Amino acid sequence: MPNLVSRLVNPWYPATAIGLEKGVASVVHLERGKDNTSRLRRAATFNISESLVRPSFDQPNLEDPAQLANVLKELAASAGLLKQKRWSLSLPEATTRTLVVTMEGQAQSGSELQEVLTWKIERGFGAALDELSISKERLQKDPQGRDRYLVVGVRKDVLAEYESVLDLLRWRTGLILPRHLGEAQWLMRHGGAGDSLLLSGFGEGFTGVIFRDGHPLIVRTVTCAPDEFEDEFYRFLLFYRNRTAPEGIENGSRLTRLMVMGEGITRERASEIVNETTGDNLHTLEAHHLGLQLPSREFSFDSIAAPAGLATLSW
Repeated sequence: MPNLVSRLVNPWYPATAIGLEKGVASVVHLERGKDNTSRLRRAATFNISESLVRPSFDQPNLEDPAQLANVLKELAASAGLLKQKRWSLSLPEATTRTLVVTMEGQAQSGSELQEVLTWKIERGFGAALDELSISKERLQKDPQGRDRYLVVGVRKDVLAEYESVLDLLRWRTGLILPRHLGEAQWLMRHGGAGDSLLLSGFGEGFTGVIFRDGHPLIVRTVTCAPDEFEDEFYRFLLFYRNRTAPEGIENGSRLTRLMVMGEGITRERASEIVNETTGDNLHTLEAHHLGLQLPSREFSFDSIAAPAGLATLSW
């Protein structure tokens, strides 16, 4: 996956990365192993005050950037990474929005294409284009031959908050992505036959991503109350099963891989819902299934999957 939210013209991808989420901050330094595996060379995770990072797409995220900078400095020092100056950054899930934009017809000119994309992006994100930092990647055409784009957006003022923290530390960033795209690197690096599903839960809902042939097929972020999580996840799966399952598979899917991250639902319950809905028999993937060697149970795959996924882009 290329750099989607970056202000650098020629970005580089470091093997060190930061992960931020409400209540948790992590740093990792990944090392490439044999046979497409990876291992944590250094890492640390802190539980932080929930008021320190308040993920939101529309509202300010950081109560005190200087305090967060001090936390990250202490975190890097505890991992032996204080001398590192180049980092990737995984943003909290609720801070960004991701859309798959499908073009209904063939644009007659570049200006017409941009006009239609702008309208769809502003409608999908609920914000004017000049308020957003946007990056887009062209995807494979859909089965009807229509052009599709993966679009990632974050408000410029919110992105500036996180950049100010790194500026205080004199750290440079070459790659900034939402959490689910960091986590998704593991599915894309270790792909296989069939479709893959990433369920990334956060305090206010979840992001569900279906990959087919190594490319995003469906990306949907759902905001919901905790007691609505399972019903909304079920609706997401029905949409996939009934409207985008491969031809020739009646009322079913060919889901072969399932990755569940974050909060809101247990891995076991997510597997049950997937299997009940699609007729599959899947179990959730763990770190070792995806080629990541964790040194001990001290590290939770949930807390480091996103930054570690970004770090794999260094090779």
